Amino acid sequence: MATAYTPGLTVSRSVLVRKTRRLPLPGEVLVDVGAKVEPQDVLARAELPGIMRTVRAAELLGQEPHDLPQYLLVKEGDQVEKGDVLCRSTSFFGLFKNECRAPVSGRVEMINPVSGNIGIREAPSPVEVTAYIRGTVTEILPREGAVVETRGALIQGIFGVGGERCGRIRVVVAGPDRNVTPDDIPDDVAGCLVVGGAGASLDAIRAAAEKGAVGFVVGGVVDEDLIGYLGHDIGVAITGQEPVPATLILTEGFGSLRMADRTWELFTELEGETASINGATQIRAGVIRPEVIVPRDTAAGDAGTPGRGVLEVGSTIRIIREPNFGLLGEVVELPAQLQTVPSGATVRVLIARLSDGRVVTVPRANVELIEK
Repeated sequence: MATAYTPGLTVSRSVLVRKTRRLPLPGEVLVDVGAKVEPQDVLARAELPGIMRTVRAAELLGQEPHDLPQYLLVKEGDQVEKGDVLCRSTSFFGLFKNECRAPVSGRVEMINPVSGNIGIREAPSPVEVTAYIRGTVTEILPREGAVVETRGALIQGIFGVGGERCGRIRVVVAGPDRNVTPDDIPDDVAGCLVVGGAGASLDAIRAAAEKGAVGFVVGGVVDEDLIGYLGHDIGVAITGQEPVPATLILTEGFGSLRMADRTWELFTELEGETASINGATQIRAGVIRPEVIVPRDTAAGDAGTPGRGVLEVGSTIRIIREPNFGLLGEVVELPAQLQTVPSGATVRVLIARLSDGRVVTVPRANVELIEK
């Protein structure tokens, strides 16, 4: 039969990770090929042009626009501070003065005698892109950024919120089936990536954030608690830009779901090591997974590169639809013929032995491969 592919999550002790770090606009690349970089190192820098503020100078002076040049105290190209006088008119032998002042600091970019307006460009904002991971620069993207490579552990999650951060892994519960409570959060988790088991309450997540944790990884959370943490419902196709104090990554899904054993075992093995994390998630075309990356100079165990997974007998899968949502299993058969499922659709299916011993038939579109 033809080879079958299915989307999957990578949970590996050793893979080659390549990260393309790109500026949102052309700028200056600050590193060379072969450079060793740390997560916080700046690879490239650019300046985002400041906002143009329009001042209706002639109108404020009570003059005709074409008369504006005779009242100007500045010229194009001048730097001004907020409150500086841009133009001034006098009347009744100097007894009365009308002044127009700069509403912001910046550079005078435009003086228009037709409209009578003055344009002030505010100072540019620096934009920097950091390495995000510890590794080696392998490619330069002229005026855009660079590619950084590292070999190490990679754990991908189902869903996350919050952006890129870096912290030391700290496991706070005794097993993958344990729920995290506020009492489980130590006082010394500042700068740490807190790892829990099956679930975490909203109070536990907030306690970790209040004590300075940079991230929180757990099997799952109740959707109401996620909304409470964010302060609003999730209504976008991609996450990662939420202004949360700690990045949150779910490895299994929503609810209290036991963290997969191999994920838990890898986290306990990595405890104390520094990880780069990102909660960005996109579930449509161009899938983006939340991730935990731990560069390891002497990474052991399975090796390879994350990619499109081959679904075959013996593959480990997670069911991503009800009635067995979140359960792990092993593929025991891949029937070639199409089968009709309870919904009435005729689809390709697989037969899997679940972690609780049951053997079930599941549409292939309803599973996700756990890549090794």
